[in-house]
Amino acid sequence: RAKEIKTKLGTLLQKPDSAIDFIIPYPEKPEKLPKAQKPSPEEALQWRDSLEKLLQNPYGLASFHSFLHSEFSEENIEFWVACEDYKKTKSPVKMAEKAKKIYEEFIQTEAPKEVNIDHFTKDVTMKNLVEPSPSSFDMAQKKIFALMEKDSLPRFVRSEFYQELIK
Repeated sequence: RAKEIKTKLGTLLQKPDSAIDFIIPYPEKPEKLPKAQKPSPEEALQWRDSLEKLLQNPYGLASFHSFLHSEFSEENIEFWVACEDYKKTKSPVKMAEKAKKIYEEFIQTEAPKEVNIDHFTKDVTMKNLVEPSPSSFDMAQKKIFALMEKDSLPRFVRSEFYQELIK
């Protein structure tokens, strides 16, 4: 059974699902962030107790991403954002393409932006990718969210940038 899953996953990850891979030889342009309105100090104060509120606010998300970038640890927020985008995908073909891209960029061993998840979570995620669904990355995304909440958020809250926001 495990060998069968490994074979299916290997096939999914190796063969391109469409000719689009050959048409666009370079990465897509990154989406431009909407001009986010600076939050009030009261709103920004809520972020220290809720990573969820921080990530729901476009300015908060951009600020947190910049902070993590300055610490050379932006892969976690980029993975989280990619998972949020993935969950909104309706087309099975697009979902499979995005799943492959997320796996190759963040999950596989030696991935360019490999996130720090345990082997069990990695294995479950790989099995979920045999038949991609909106919940394929849920376990890994929850682990990364918890890691950011426990580790990155407290550092962000202590940063000069955040301290200026709440003045």
